[in-house]
Amino acid sequence: MSPDMIIDWLQATLRWGAPLILVAMGEVFAERSGIINVGIEGIMLTGALAGIAVSFFTGNVFLASIGTMLLGALLGLGVAYLTVSRRTNQVVTGLMVNLAALGGTNLLFALLSESRHERVATFPLLFPASFSEIPVIGPILFRQPVSTWFALILPFFAAYFLYRTDWGLNVRAVGDNPKAAATAGLPVIKLKYEAVILSGIFAALGGAALTLSEVGYFASGGMTAGRGFVVLAAVVVGGWDPVRVALACLVFGAADAAQLRMQAMGSTIPYQFLQMLPYVITLIALAGLVGRTRAPKTWGAPYDPADI
Repeated sequence: MSPDMIIDWLQATLRWGAPLILVAMGEVFAERSGIINVGIEGIMLTGALAGIAVSFFTGNVFLASIGTMLLGALLGLGVAYLTVSRRTNQVVTGLMVNLAALGGTNLLFALLSESRHERVATFPLLFPASFSEIPVIGPILFRQPVSTWFALILPFFAAYFLYRTDWGLNVRAVGDNPKAAATAGLPVIKLKYEAVILSGIFAALGGAALTLSEVGYFASGGMTAGRGFVVLAAVVVGGWDPVRVALACLVFGAADAAQLRMQAMGSTIPYQFLQMLPYVITLIALAGLVGRTRAPKTWGAPYDPADI
């Protein structure tokens, strides 16, 4: 493999890993509060279509981002109501959201005009084009859209809020022992709602980053291709720590970028096997961590205030 191909692969690793990181940061807070938002796959898919639609009608990717985040907050609120207030099964609720999003986005996309096949405005580069001429690091770092840079710095802010603020401490306390947190006067239900809504916002934003970072169009039939489930695995692999989770997302992004380039090189390996590569790595990583990670103590368990 030539140096240029390696540089191109590293550039694509950051670009494909960025949407996963965005989704994962919200999911970390949700799971730290004890709620597994399995519906991030569907919310991500909905955000991908919403970003394209708003960008098409307004021509402004930042308005598209804001609209996508508002939609994600609304969907996150729905998930929070079902899993926190109604105490529904979190896995079943998430699967319901994913199926509804798959059918809903296909229907809405089909209802758009013929212009739906046109490329829309995408996120701009953060640095001047001249920066990309710097050897090695120029193409890798400075040809990235603003969404990628946002994703790369976000884990450090997420870690700060999780470990260094009262709100982050309260979210962790709620996830580990909600009854003790409620006894201490913490608003358990409110904190869980906030964490799940946050996961919805970043899941939708990650979907928008998937479509608006470079390609500028939406493909019906499940454009996210299971990336939301990869994020769920990355959160476990990263031990619910924002920075380590982000590194896990980059590993999965590297696998995705590698399989795409192997297909483009005309590899003799069947393309179906190459498409499996990121998910195989996910399974191997999860299998290797069995019994080695410590989840929040009430991870996935419903909270009933009447049990206090």
